[in-house]
Amino acid sequence: MTRDPKEAIDAEIEAALDGIDLQSLNPSEEAPAAGGPAPHAKHGKSKDLHPGTVVGVTGPDVFVELGPRMQGVISVSEFETTPKVGETFQFALRGQDEGLWLLSRREALELAAWDEVEVGSLVKAKVTGVNTGGLELRVGPMAAFMPASQVALHRVEDLGAFLNQSFLCQVLEVARERKRIVLSRRAVLEHEREQTRADALDALTVGALVRGKVTRVEKFGAFVEISPGVEGLVHVSNLSRQRVDDPSEFVKTGQDVEAVVQEIKDGGKRIGLSMKALEPDPWDEVPDKYHEGTVFEGTVVRLMEFGAFVELEPGVDGLVHVSQLSRDRVARVRDAVNIGDTFPVRVLSVDVHGRRISLSRLDDHGATLGTEEAADAGAVREALRDTQAKPLGTNLGSLFKKALEGRG
Repeated sequence: MTRDPKEAIDAEIEAALDGIDLQSLNPSEEAPAAGGPAPHAKHGKSKDLHPGTVVGVTGPDVFVELGPRMQGVISVSEFETTPKVGETFQFALRGQDEGLWLLSRREALELAAWDEVEVGSLVKAKVTGVNTGGLELRVGPMAAFMPASQVALHRVEDLGAFLNQSFLCQVLEVARERKRIVLSRRAVLEHEREQTRADALDALTVGALVRGKVTRVEKFGAFVEISPGVEGLVHVSNLSRQRVDDPSEFVKTGQDVEAVVQEIKDGGKRIGLSMKALEPDPWDEVPDKYHEGTVFEGTVVRLMEFGAFVELEPGVDGLVHVSQLSRDRVARVRDAVNIGDTFPVRVLSVDVHGRRISLSRLDDHGATLGTEEAADAGAVREALRDTQAKPLGTNLGSLFKKALEGRG
């Protein structure tokens, strides 16, 4: 049964937060400045935001008009600069003391920030600490946490390297009652990677020349990353004009290569590449080089039921039919030849358009196997062996004559 992605993330968060008190990451409330209001609140704390106007500044205290018959006091230290009479701010109501509301700007800023944070939103956070489960961060005045699995696209061994760094994050969880915000940098990086991938695919066309790095080599070919998040496959048949039996002997992981885009399928999920397309095509010279009757040395590179494919040069193979592999009748091709065998062949026909060359194997005397010419040459050899037992006769002479006439 496939696990729901949200459940998986929730499990990661719970595991990362095991034993960690997020509220302890928030700064402790500062005691009022000397001469300020008492730290206790008769009616408890109120987390409501309330606008107020500064009506006076006396020493360390700032007096605020909150409304009709409603005044408050706050420490001047909670302002970046000493406020001026008439300026208006948002305040958090922390309770009352002797008829005055005890106010807080820090809590007001935090409450305002909480109102703007929601699951899925993007925030900028700064790393303030590291623990076994992940990173401690601050989003403005609020503390947040990021599980180790959400820090990067890949596993990070040293989380300390991120200390004091700031980066864009996505909000995974918001629990206001517990002052809990869980962030993910990985979600942002994944989105950026997908966007980069989409842009790269939009610009990619069949026939385009691309450069990339080999990321993986398999028996069937090599995977090449041509842009972040975009991979293509160079099939073994498209690695080179030369015959490639083992791709790992031709390319290595990490190697920089060039290739031509052959196909783009399934919205870019399948991209076919060819390195072979960048090499000169030896078939361009076949019409001028290979003619009927010409003889070449070839190497067996592939065996089929109907014959053997012989490489004449890298990228140019010809077929020797099973009937022309031996003087004797051949039931199985592998009984007559093996891969790697080298012997002379004669060109019987050339089909440039179909990229097919028909060949015949020659015997030790240059006769085409499986033909009358070869039979006559065989008879001559047989007669020569018989001369050890009896003198040459007219039959041998006629055989020589016939064999020579056949080559004329």
